[in-house]
Amino acid sequence: MNPPLPRVSILGVPVSAISLDEAVAAVEEWILGRQRHYVCITGAHGVIECQTDATLRAIHEGAGLVTPDGMPLVFMARRLGFPRTQRVYGPDLMRALTVLSARKGYRQYYFGGASGLPERLAARLTEQFPALPVAGTFSPPFRPTTPEEDEGIVARINAAEPDILWVGLSTPKQEYWMARHRDRLEVPVMVGVGAAFDFLAGTKRQAPVWMQRRGLEWAFRLGTEPRRLWRRYGRIVPEFTLRASIQLLNAPPRRTAARPHRSF
Repeated sequence: MNPPLPRVSILGVPVSAISLDEAVAAVEEWILGRQRHYVCITGAHGVIECQTDATLRAIHEGAGLVTPDGMPLVFMARRLGFPRTQRVYGPDLMRALTVLSARKGYRQYYFGGASGLPERLAARLTEQFPALPVAGTFSPPFRPTTPEEDEGIVARINAAEPDILWVGLSTPKQEYWMARHRDRLEVPVMVGVGAAFDFLAGTKRQAPVWMQRRGLEWAFRLGTEPRRLWRRYGRIVPEFTLRASIQLLNAPPRRTAARPHRSF
């Protein structure tokens, strides 16, 4: 097994200083080794939530990967001595692993989203990639599940024998769910991708690429869903900016971190 990929502490959260190709390679190694890992796709929202939620921070520390989902985290990682860090955006990781899975036969399971959304996502992806094996889909209730319901969900997923379990429950709900279920599910990889279900199913629009590259995706999402997101971004954007500025001002002189060859 190769050594782990490097991580950089961003406001105390260990974020993987990686590229998309490295993330895909790590996931494939876990599938082939039948290991059990979960992946946190984390942006400024997740990092800020971790500031007041010690359990959520511990969940990130226990993740196989914590990918830098937003450009603010990429900018921070580069400033802190990891210049080759790239954005590993949830929808991009999902597309890349879908292409790989269609070619190599890795089985997908789509868990989360509103009623009918995981089925729509599976239909759209199999239309684009007819060879993609879909092991199953399930949309859980929005309310907390009973112990009996939860046991049934675990049994249903295990019976389907997926290689990758895509979890679309939003942050931080999906991170808590993956951490609680890792040892009960016989699945090599769980990936919490949140809104990627909607983006890839075509039910929500993604920000233009130029906005994504400049760290402005939050502004696009706020403009498209103001009622749902204004409280979130009204708190997160200024708080992350302030905390990140303080960390950078107090950081030691910049050094370029050594990057192990093909490590994950």
